[in-house]
Amino acid sequence: MKSLFKIDINPNRVYGLDILRALAILFVVSVHGKKMMPEPISKLVGVFIFDGVSIFFVLSGFLIGGILIKLLEQKEINTKLILNFWIRRWFRTLPNYFLVLIVLFLLNVIFNEKFNLYDTKLYFLFSQNLFSKHPAFFPEAWSLSVEEWFYLLVPILLFILLKIFKISINKSILLTAFSIVIGVTIFRYIKYDTIVINDMQTWGLTIRKQVFTRLDSLMYGVIGAYVFFYYKTFWNKYRMLFLIVGIALFIFTKRKVMGFEVFGLYHTVFSLSITSLATLLLLPYLSHLKTGKGLLFKILTYVSLVSYSMYLINLTVVQQWIMGNIDWTIIQNFDGSVFLLVRYLLYWFLTIAISILIYKYFEIPMMNLRDKIKIK
Repeated sequence: MKSLFKIDINPNRVYGLDILRALAILFVVSVHGKKMMPEPISKLVGVFIFDGVSIFFVLSGFLIGGILIKLLEQKEINTKLILNFWIRRWFRTLPNYFLVLIVLFLLNVIFNEKFNLYDTKLYFLFSQNLFSKHPAFFPEAWSLSVEEWFYLLVPILLFILLKIFKISINKSILLTAFSIVIGVTIFRYIKYDTIVINDMQTWGLTIRKQVFTRLDSLMYGVIGAYVFFYYKTFWNKYRMLFLIVGIALFIFTKRKVMGFEVFGLYHTVFSLSITSLATLLLLPYLSHLKTGKGLLFKILTYVSLVSYSMYLINLTVVQQWIMGNIDWTIIQNFDGSVFLLVRYLLYWFLTIAISILIYKYFEIPMMNLRDKIKIK
């Protein structure tokens, strides 16, 4: 049984980034599980939970931005380079996504009489939330659309700047990043100015969970990759100061009384930018933290490795389809707190256990396969 869940850890992993990735997914799963807790505990836990998806976005932008910068500095940009980049990214993200999507599709076809096949077509093109509210089917998928459009659009923009306008690599990276950050922020302001947003659900569906209102979060990570690659001395010299400021900004995002309206200009337009900036400022310190040791190191690294699968399955697969179909009547006869504790612990156990199995027996083989597929 132990070998069934055993995962080999690559010694070349950057432990600091694993810490950030692990924290991000722990925040996400905790938020999705809050409704299983008693309300007082839920409110207390909420104080220590930050926006895990925004953290994922910035970290992804940092890593993918770094890959793109290295590729462009080593090779001339052309269609072959872009296609190979897309192949590697798609083998990393699409197999798990389509595995879970197809499982949910089949479950609904078999067990949900009201299910409409037509409603899922946009999920296969990552276009279900480009400019519109994300539909209820597979709610976790909204962030995958943001990621995939980032992978698709940024190399194309860089190709145009480098090949057509003949702009240097470093200036092209910076111009692309800042153009998207500024453009998306302006777009959020336009939506704020034209749409009535007065509750969390409306804000989430019209601002937080749409592709073209969130692409800027990834670009904060790309800016980090730019500074890391071209100004590494500066990146390392002030990493402790950046860490302190980043933590302070995260604390700032949790303040409720700052003179801002709850759904005013700050919350609607700029709160997502502050979270992204805060995450960016953590990266110099965490990227410098190469190794770790002990039980905590193993736990955080394990969680980091399976974080993608955890994100995809924790809400719809585990909560809705597995736990939603368990007969809880026997446990409910016990003390109410015992029932909530057992259910909550089971939620975490199933999420982590299934994610490890997906990672080890599906995700790793898919990533190994991508090394064999290359356009020459």
